[in-house]
Amino acid sequence: MGVETDIASWILTPSDMTAVDRDAATSGLSSFGLMRAAGYAVAASALRHYPAATRFVCLCGVGNNGGDAMIAAEALTGSGADVAVYLMGDRARLAGDAARAFATVPLRSQPLGAYVPAIGDVVIDGLFGAGLSRAVSGALATLMRAVTDLALPVIAIDLPSGVDGRSGQVLGDSFQAAQTVTFMARKPGHLLLPGRTLCGALEVVDIGIPARIIRSHRAPLVENTPALWRDAVKALDPGAHKYRRGHLVVFSGAAASSGAARMSATAGLSAGAGLVTMVAPTEAMPTLAAHLTAVMLKPVDTDAMLSDLIEDTRLNAFVLGPGFGAPERVRRFVAALCDRPLVLDADGITAFREDPQALFDAFRGPVRLVLTPHDGEFSRLFPDLAGDTALSKIDRATMAAARSNAVLILKGPDTVIAEPHGRVAINANAPPWLATAGSGDVLAGIVGAHLAQGMPPFEAAASAVWRHGAAGHEAGEGMTAEDLLRAIRPLPQAS
Repeated sequence: MGVETDIASWILTPSDMTAVDRDAATSGLSSFGLMRAAGYAVAASALRHYPAATRFVCLCGVGNNGGDAMIAAEALTGSGADVAVYLMGDRARLAGDAARAFATVPLRSQPLGAYVPAIGDVVIDGLFGAGLSRAVSGALATLMRAVTDLALPVIAIDLPSGVDGRSGQVLGDSFQAAQTVTFMARKPGHLLLPGRTLCGALEVVDIGIPARIIRSHRAPLVENTPALWRDAVKALDPGAHKYRRGHLVVFSGAAASSGAARMSATAGLSAGAGLVTMVAPTEAMPTLAAHLTAVMLKPVDTDAMLSDLIEDTRLNAFVLGPGFGAPERVRRFVAALCDRPLVLDADGITAFREDPQALFDAFRGPVRLVLTPHDGEFSRLFPDLAGDTALSKIDRATMAAARSNAVLILKGPDTVIAEPHGRVAINANAPPWLATAGSGDVLAGIVGAHLAQGMPPFEAAASAVWRHGAAGHEAGEGMTAEDLLRAIRPLPQAS
């Protein structure tokens, strides 16, 4: 029974979890038994973290989260705690297991509007959970703000009420939880922002649903951890000769704007590419030579010189865009590189804002393009997706990857990595101070290094994003992009 180890990184959407609950019930498991297990897990968390609470206040909605909270109230009362129960809405609206919980637990409930938050309360939030689809407003929003203003600890069941489990967005208002207890698997809202910061410490509790049922409903959506790309890392040999560790090419623009490309090239070398060459106009060569030693330099001024360069099949991957400028030149270079592994970043993305389809059409067939947009750059290639407020960040990245036939790194503090065939990873290891000038240039170079070493595009992108986040932690708060370069560490090797 229970959750297998590999399921720990899985993420289920709220609709997937509803299907899991349904199939668990039809398989013969007692749905009320699962509710009791959930409620007792919440009570155990409450007692473990707040043994000195003056009062536990259980706020119950009319759905299953309300039933979970009522069972938690029963367990807390049985432990000797002082407990108060408040119900949102008419008791006649209770149905199924939630109605059974209220019918069998001998505790009186009061209307939610009667609750006056007080110092010493620990609030157990069983109002909405992950399935909220409408904005929180009015008296409930006022209550949430009162609880927040008093800094009362909140233990959320599944997700803090007000957070959309699908997107992580706040619908109107929400609780700020100190602890969140969810069951069997995390939801996107636990990892996407701002939901991640509103959950507090997250506990994932196994309440006894068989792994086979969870597996039958899981989407190809996971947290980005080393387990996702460990097999690709095994294929890398850090002790190999430099020519066997790949040759990365990074394109630079004019001398005055070459700093971003230098960051990418240096990151590529630090991330394990055996050789890195910077390609730039002849006029930029003196500036580059003054700043770089281990990176090789190659002047390219004309299309013929570019053609001569890329005839060399020993060049394994390319990075184009950081500090490049020259949109028309970008488009010519991309056309020449369309059958090679390419990381397109920054100016490389913006160059196609007038005709994104030209870029997408050039990279049909086997996936070999990695796009690394932040939200603004994303809107230049995918304005319709960026403007659709009904789409989550996962939706936008997934649809964009399919449209472009590229691995898409939609950057941010909750970066999402998606590939055209539906695999998606949410990255959660990046510190907030990683948002600094030059950080994206470093990421592009790491992705390029992984591609040059032979990693498949999705694994190259996901491992680079994780490695970038780990370097941010290593560099520490207040870091610069130069600090980030020095903090790049080897990828973890699977045993």
